[in-house]
Amino acid sequence: MSALGALLGQRLRRDRWQLVLWVGGTALLALAAVGGVQQSYGTEADRQEVLAAVAANPVIMLFRGLPSGAELDAFTLFLILPFLAMMAAFMSSFLAVRHSRMDEELGRAELVAATPAGRTAPLVATVLHGIGANLALAALVAACFAGAGYAPLGSIVSGIAAAAVGLVFLGVGLVAAQLMRTSRGANSLGVWVLLGSFLVCGLGNALGTPSSDLQRIESSWLTWLSPFGWAENARPFADDAWWPLALCAAVAVALTALAFALQRLRDLDGSFIAERAGRLEAPASLGSPLGLVWRLARGSVVGWTVGGLLTGVLATSLGAVIDEIGTKIPAVEELFAALSKGGSLEQGMVVIFFTIVGVLAACAAVQTVTRARQEETHGTAEQVLAAPVGRVRWLWAFLLVGLGAAVAVCAAAVLGAWLGVQAKGADASLAWDALVAGAGQLAAAAVFLVLTALVFVLAPRLTIALGWVLVLVALLLGMFGPLFGLPDWVTNLSPVAVTPVATTDGVDAKGLWWLLGVVAAGGVLALGLMRRRELAAGD
Repeated sequence: MSALGALLGQRLRRDRWQLVLWVGGTALLALAAVGGVQQSYGTEADRQEVLAAVAANPVIMLFRGLPSGAELDAFTLFLILPFLAMMAAFMSSFLAVRHSRMDEELGRAELVAATPAGRTAPLVATVLHGIGANLALAALVAACFAGAGYAPLGSIVSGIAAAAVGLVFLGVGLVAAQLMRTSRGANSLGVWVLLGSFLVCGLGNALGTPSSDLQRIESSWLTWLSPFGWAENARPFADDAWWPLALCAAVAVALTALAFALQRLRDLDGSFIAERAGRLEAPASLGSPLGLVWRLARGSVVGWTVGGLLTGVLATSLGAVIDEIGTKIPAVEELFAALSKGGSLEQGMVVIFFTIVGVLAACAAVQTVTRARQEETHGTAEQVLAAPVGRVRWLWAFLLVGLGAAVAVCAAAVLGAWLGVQAKGADASLAWDALVAGAGQLAAAAVFLVLTALVFVLAPRLTIALGWVLVLVALLLGMFGPLFGLPDWVTNLSPVAVTPVATTDGVDAKGLWWLLGVVAAGGVLALGLMRRRELAAGD
């Protein structure tokens, strides 16, 4: 028990700031949802109009929850519960991989296994650590809703629903860590399972059956294949059902048990899915740092680019739906008008979806730069720099590939927007709007690229955590700021919220020039400081 306590304490010390950011950020999102709904949809008539429009155009539920009534508390959960659950899922999956597969990669697991703790105690400590993090998240989310005057039982169900999804993905992360050879591969597998589950839940809700008054929707069978669907069918503040959450608990227990079983069947640092064997002879492209970085990053770049393409298609193909809703609901019309700065509703739709594109491009850029930190901690960067390759040239290669990844995502989104225009016969000018929005979001993604590079140079231990936190904060402010009625100055702290957009009168440059200034200054500063930076292999 003493060994288990020591391991648990070590995990808490390592993750204390990351857990504060994840759990605190989720609670702040819940608070923002409460204030935003009260401000933007203060009357029951407004909320009824929104739910009726959702029932008539169910594709909107791809990005929202399951309608359960027009009451203020139930409507709030319709808007925000999927994103609270997603935050818990990301936190849990990354936590599981960090304390299992990553520890094996860095040699920590071998040292711990040589002590009386053995191989089982670290996995038990990771499970307890993950459970504790999700319980803290559940308690804070419940407290936020209860503190806003919402029903206590519904508040508790809301917090537990979000945490229950987190526990499922704690199990997903643990299993992925057993299957994959690297932490990078395990995290990628966990993310794709998460995004796939989220999409399956949204499709299942979109295919559901609305009630006669259009205020509630019964999800289809497809939703029941996703833990997000189980959480949403708990219907906090409406039904307050516990049994769908029992499905989450059962799957979480099964996945955790599977992880323990798989660990017993493999050797330390082994895996069930082997890395693909390399060529006998390396291609000529690997003779340069740029070619090597591209080889490391190309798989993830392709994945982010596909996401950009699909988002671009939705940006222009859903314009008619939004136009119909906006003419009926003033609050929605005001929201899109605020986002497009005087443009039409369809232009506002493009702006919203290209905000998502900006986040995807930023993710592609940040993931590329964080690979530099991974190469450093794994000791492989030292081997590269032992050749006639300088530190600045090495970092420049990561920056260049990261910028190329962002360009690929934004370009794919613009192409998808054009395809959406052609498929739906929409206004051809939307393709131009998408081009403007895509170029602007590229500038925003470049800001995250250079900021992550600066963190890598100045505080390397914070590179991965802080790089992703910056993107997460930008997503929350850029996507939810206008929806929740936050002040403009708060929303504009997000680079993705101040990019150029097309309006009926031309193009509003917004914060383009300061974005480009940050990119230029940050890039020069990062490369300049890299000259004096020493490697910290294994740190």
